[in-house]
Amino acid sequence: MLSKFKKHVETSMPFLKGKKLLLACSGGLDSVVLTHLCVNSDLDTTLAHCNFNLRAEESKGDAEFVKQLGSTLGIPALIKEFDTKEHAKKQGGSIQMAARELRYQWFSELQNEHGFDHVLTAHHADDDLETFIINLSRGTGIEGLTGIPETNGYVVRPLLGFSREEILGYAQERNLSWREDSSNEESKYLRNKIRHEIVPRLKELHPTFLQNFKQTKRLLQQTQGLAQAQLQEIKTKLFQEELGVVKIPVERLLQLEPLEAYLYGLFHAYGFTDWEAMKGLLSASSGKEVVSKTHRLLKDREFLILSVLKTRVNERFTVFLDEQGVEFPIKLKMEDVKELGKPDSNSVFLDKEKLNFPLVLRNWEKGDYFYPFGMKGKKKLSKFFKDEKVDVLSKEKQWLLCSNDQIVWVVGRRADERFKVGPTTRHILKITLVV
Repeated sequence: MLSKFKKHVETSMPFLKGKKLLLACSGGLDSVVLTHLCVNSDLDTTLAHCNFNLRAEESKGDAEFVKQLGSTLGIPALIKEFDTKEHAKKQGGSIQMAARELRYQWFSELQNEHGFDHVLTAHHADDDLETFIINLSRGTGIEGLTGIPETNGYVVRPLLGFSREEILGYAQERNLSWREDSSNEESKYLRNKIRHEIVPRLKELHPTFLQNFKQTKRLLQQTQGLAQAQLQEIKTKLFQEELGVVKIPVERLLQLEPLEAYLYGLFHAYGFTDWEAMKGLLSASSGKEVVSKTHRLLKDREFLILSVLKTRVNERFTVFLDEQGVEFPIKLKMEDVKELGKPDSNSVFLDKEKLNFPLVLRNWEKGDYFYPFGMKGKKKLSKFFKDEKVDVLSKEKQWLLCSNDQIVWVVGRRADERFKVGPTTRHILKITLVV
């Protein structure tokens, strides 16, 4: 196996040569074998062991074993303890997710501190098959069926092409010692059930099942590559970036067949999973939306608007009488004038004595109304926006200038009739939106 490993590194992973490598070592069979293979292949290796304190004395024994392994082989061994249960409690996730988060956070810190080029993990072909079955059982797209990637950013998995049987055979031939994790035998974990019950039966049914799986995985990866190329071409044509958001024409989306497959390919990377809701959004009225944990997809007339999900906060900014202008959140110029000038959307002329200072700049809120200049009676802002064909994103960015909670100016759009300059006006205040 050593010669096969060396050849694999030479042909498929030459970038590991001469680099500083951090090897995630639990002390179990797989990581111990990877450690010996790396050392015997003259790779610059440092061990990193996480003691998650989940198995009392057994965890301490694992840490001591890795420390001794490094000493025996003459390579550094870094050990760190974690309060995994407390971290999981604070974050509200599972123990397994907490351990993963802590592990990779530490690896990242070690990379920055010591300049490691890559992190090696000991995932092998049987792990890959188990992941395939887990993803298949949960329902997944093609990327979930392509298994564990050999490289993923700075993480490299040099044993992915080797079976558990090969790894065990190498350890036994070399009389290597390793630690057994008792939790690997517990049937309450899905992966353990698949490992101990399902995979052995599959191998009984077909002795070359693992080899066949690896061939199927290669074909799936090639198919995924073709699909990704096609999706990227469509994205380039349909996804139009404007002012921090992405606009996608609904009519062009509806022309794609099969629609659900394209919706999945184009939007699953943004966290969307409810494809019935996605399809419904295409024929929904403006203002309807679908949200994922990270993104928002909003229907706005003939477009879908894709944006990063942010919590909308209603902000208020005070505008004092003695200010010559306002610089933030928008730029306003304020000046006393002798007479009315020609009005436009970016400026208003107000009867200064009708205003109560300080004025307030705020976001618009549901239920807001005003008395549009030149009209009789009041009008809800939502109806005003609809009549003016203001898109949803522009509505969310709209600022209102207010006096005692009364809207003075829908900034950049329409002034309020109640504050207009009349025959009895003695002091005229001109406010201009500087764009």
